[in-house]
Amino acid sequence: MTTTQPQAPVPVTPALPTRRNAELLLLGFAAVITTVALLLVEANQEQGLRWDLAQYTVAYLALFLGAHLAVRRFAPYADPLLLPLVALLNGLGLVMIHRLDLAQGETTSQGLGGTANQQMLWTLVGVLGFSAVVIFLRDHRMLSRYGYLCGLTGLILLAIPAILPRSLSEQNGAKIWIQFPGFSIQPAEFSKILLLIFFASVLVSKRSLFTSVGTHVLGMDLPRPRDLAPLLAAWIASVGVMIFEKDLGTSLLLYASFLVMVYIATERFSWVVLGLALFAAGSVVAYYLFGHVQDRVQTWLDPFADPEGAGYQMMQSLFSFATGGIFGTGLGNGQPGTVPAASTDFITAAIGEELGLVGLAAVLMLYTIIIIRGMRTAIAVRDSFGKLLAAGLSATLAIQLFIVVGGVTRLIPLTGLTTPWMSYGGSSLVANYVLLAILVRISHAARRPLGTGPLPLAPIAAAHTEVIDKV
Repeated sequence: MTTTQPQAPVPVTPALPTRRNAELLLLGFAAVITTVALLLVEANQEQGLRWDLAQYTVAYLALFLGAHLAVRRFAPYADPLLLPLVALLNGLGLVMIHRLDLAQGETTSQGLGGTANQQMLWTLVGVLGFSAVVIFLRDHRMLSRYGYLCGLTGLILLAIPAILPRSLSEQNGAKIWIQFPGFSIQPAEFSKILLLIFFASVLVSKRSLFTSVGTHVLGMDLPRPRDLAPLLAAWIASVGVMIFEKDLGTSLLLYASFLVMVYIATERFSWVVLGLALFAAGSVVAYYLFGHVQDRVQTWLDPFADPEGAGYQMMQSLFSFATGGIFGTGLGNGQPGTVPAASTDFITAAIGEELGLVGLAAVLMLYTIIIIRGMRTAIAVRDSFGKLLAAGLSATLAIQLFIVVGGVTRLIPLTGLTTPWMSYGGSSLVANYVLLAILVRISHAARRPLGTGPLPLAPIAAAHTEVIDKV
């Protein structure tokens, strides 16, 4: 008679928490902060507490609850901090835009009125775009299949304002718009995302071209001259944007993002040195050839030389920071309306005046957390395309924030870029929500347990045989 030995129980791997409830709780916290800020503005401006203001709070909650449900259903393992942080930044931006509307007298007897209503509509479009990308982009690696198409489309969008007549493309001296009846869009905001996808795809598929070694100079391995074509193409495109569209911000942002991604892919500082040398040379030549570049630099060096003209905006920005001091004047108690274009390029000056250094530092810390979580996603994701794309998206946010805050505080010349998710502007808001959705989708792929995701994509897997381990 034989006896069978009892088999050991098969260990069951516990399910990893998705942290979606934490995300929902943080979204509620963001809604509370936004509502309190709105009430403070209304009270300090003696507007009265109207019932219709509750409609905006309910709309805000419903909007981001829908985005949360899309993430819960289609990207359950995504980073739980990204959406709440952006919701808080967007909410504070709406409150500050409403505050600036009150300063300019642009309000109505019902609702927020002024440009805040328009920004709320753009927020709706942006969150719907975010949800659509999360739902339909089931695997971020699919984007690499269309890398060259994204690059071509991005360049076309970047070039369209330059070839349009000034009546359809120029505002405030910059040819960066496509104007339609009733509204306008800034195509460079969407071109930024398309070109990042193109950069990541090319750097993965052509990595050997960027890692080839030429001569060794001053401790650096310089690339071979015939391998400099991608760098020269990016340089020509960035200088062309600076010259023909008078857009210093987009030129610097795209070129710096390209250099960061090349450095991440190759870990060779020589690419950065060569890239910065080319950009410096192009900037010097543009300064001596084009008057608008000279005006920007002269205003940066000495805004007090023309206090009633070119330097007026920068002077008012510096006065706003000085008035705010450490703790600020309080929401609704300052005079942010004295700064021209305060709701777009100079919204950080308005925040610095009414919330002070402490409040502005807190806002910058929110951005820092988003950037850090994006970089952590780049480290954790398992495919090289996702690593480069997540790192590029996060680095672009960091570079744009540095350019915006640096320009407003007179650290660098003014560029005209907007603060992501806070400044007034539909193109910037919608594009940055699409950027966030791609980052959320990559973070889902990075955090989900092995064996629970989609099957590898054959064409992409062949191109991604070598994983970049360092980001």
